Amino acid sequence: MKTRTVTFGGGCFWCTEAIFKNTKGVLTVKSGFSGGFIKNPPYREVCTGRTGHAEVIQLTYNSEIISLEELLTIHLLTHNPTTVNAQGADKGSQYRSIIFYNDTEELEIIEKVVEVVQEYFDEPIVTEIKPFEVFYNAEKNHQNYYNDNKDALYCRMVISPKLAKFRKNFSKYLAA
Repeated sequence: MKTRTVTFGGGCFWCTEAIFKNTKGVLTVKSGFSGGFIKNPPYREVCTGRTGHAEVIQLTYNSEIISLEELLTIHLLTHNPTTVNAQGADKGSQYRSIIFYNDTEELEIIEKVVEVVQEYFDEPIVTEIKPFEVFYNAEKNHQNYYNDNKDALYCRMVISPKLAKFRKNFSKYLAA
């Protein structure tokens, strides 16, 4: 098995985590923070928008089952990569669309996928693309959030519809 790790964000990490926990070939998904300048920030501090961090997920996947290109396509088509510092009602730099790369090969793949996916959007994709530096885990109550809180209002109103759309549009990528 060939395992790889990728880190990206597309708004609230609870939404992104829920989608990728349901994706074949994905082995682990962690919610956390990256892209900022404060070491090991707590969620409450990241929510202020003053840490420079984005809410992200870091996932480990089996590249023999799913490719980086496929993961990036799912990522870019399950949130709005054309808005700066916002996803739906979530506003602030912590909700920006962002992808981190580990090497120049990944950067090239990211740039190609963004170019291909652009045709699905009327506005330009503004996803930030940065070299990966560090990932900080969010607190335990933010891990597996959707599965642990399906009846919460945010989960019912925001995450459940996103998951339904993912299941409909990306059925071939659903985990068994």
